[in-house]
Amino acid sequence: MYIFMRWSLERGFKEFIESRQQERVTFLINDLAEFYAANQNWDKLLGNKQKWIDLLWQSSSYHKHPPDWINKSYKEPNNVWPPTLSELPTRRHYIPLQMRTMLLNVDKSIIFGRQEALSKLALHPIHYQGNIVGYLGLLPGKIINANNEVHFMEQVSKSFISIALLMITLSAMMSLMLSYKLGLYINRITSFTHALALGNYNVRLPIETTNALGQNDELGQLARDFNELASALDQTEQARRRWVADISHELRTPLAILSGEIEALRDGIHPLTPEAINSLYSEVIRINRLTDDLYQLSLSDQGSMTYHKAFIDPIALLKDILNQFSPKYEAKHISIQWINNLHHVIQMYADQDRLSQLYCNLLTNSANYTDTDGQLVITITQDNDSLLIDFSDSTPGVHENELARLFERFYRVESSRNLNHGGAGLGLALCANIVKAHHGSIHAEPSAFNGLTIKIELPINL
Repeated sequence: MYIFMRWSLERGFKEFIESRQQERVTFLINDLAEFYAANQNWDKLLGNKQKWIDLLWQSSSYHKHPPDWINKSYKEPNNVWPPTLSELPTRRHYIPLQMRTMLLNVDKSIIFGRQEALSKLALHPIHYQGNIVGYLGLLPGKIINANNEVHFMEQVSKSFISIALLMITLSAMMSLMLSYKLGLYINRITSFTHALALGNYNVRLPIETTNALGQNDELGQLARDFNELASALDQTEQARRRWVADISHELRTPLAILSGEIEALRDGIHPLTPEAINSLYSEVIRINRLTDDLYQLSLSDQGSMTYHKAFIDPIALLKDILNQFSPKYEAKHISIQWINNLHHVIQMYADQDRLSQLYCNLLTNSANYTDTDGQLVITITQDNDSLLIDFSDSTPGVHENELARLFERFYRVESSRNLNHGGAGLGLALCANIVKAHHGSIHAEPSAFNGLTIKIELPINL
């Protein structure tokens, strides 16, 4: 800033001085023209160095009379001007305008001047009645030509240096303050990150920094993101613990039954009958079903579940699976109502096996949980490029507070976790993953028959 301001000031000041010097040259030419008009020639000025000096200093706006040291120039011939540089006071580091002027006749012969300096002159004509009567010659020299101008530039330069030093000092102080504040905040983030890496997911950074608008700045946003990360990790850890606890609980019940029955058989409490063997086999089947559900769910979570998609008719597939479940529904006297609002056969790009798994899980849940003598209504519609399938059954229903949790793993509405009544609570979670893999959506809501409605929306690739 100092260098730029110094350069800008000198450039602007130089242009200002040049324009003012041009004005002074114009004034001097006018004075010489008036002198010529009064005398009609230069004869009275020839050899009269005092008159010439007086004319020069009359054009100055600072001094109307020549300084005393000019008298030293009288030792030279009368028409020699300006004096030699060696005769100027050594303290002067610039050449005044008056000491750089020469006067030439109309034929460019010297009236006041130096023969050796003619080649360096910048000539300015002097006019009288439209005719050139002489020339004012100007030798090159420094632009600044007055003590107060030099003093002004020196003072401004000193001021610029002082300002530059002050700004450097203030900048250093502000940098130290900012670095200290940022260092404290970064150290705090570092310590909290170490705590997070060690498994302490309850740490939270205080959001203290805001911008001029009262909004979180970059550090505040970083603190918010850190807190969201810690919260997500905390929820993940809690979900993992619940997952392990639920799996162990689900496996403990059939294993306890198997262990008890085997001990009873070994000790001879119960005889080894086909009924006892069937009971053991049913518990093994339940454990196998649970492990298979866990395996399928883990594959869908990792994105490793294999999907072989092709263009299929999802409605014909649903109808075939429904026919397979008809005996199970007839055994509980559950009526099935099929409402197909489609006016043409649709083709959807999907995995037939995974859709079959989706339909089977939903129909199994409905058959297991719907009361005897109930009903199931399957409604199929099309909304633009989406296929809508609703599974609506009758009582019992699900409380509205529990609807959103139906698709969580191991979540079941009944209070007991008896596997004889339902599954392990993984079926709907697996259904949600299958629908998501087909870029669709699934949710639950109360049905019109005081039961539960599962609504599925799948995109159609026409």
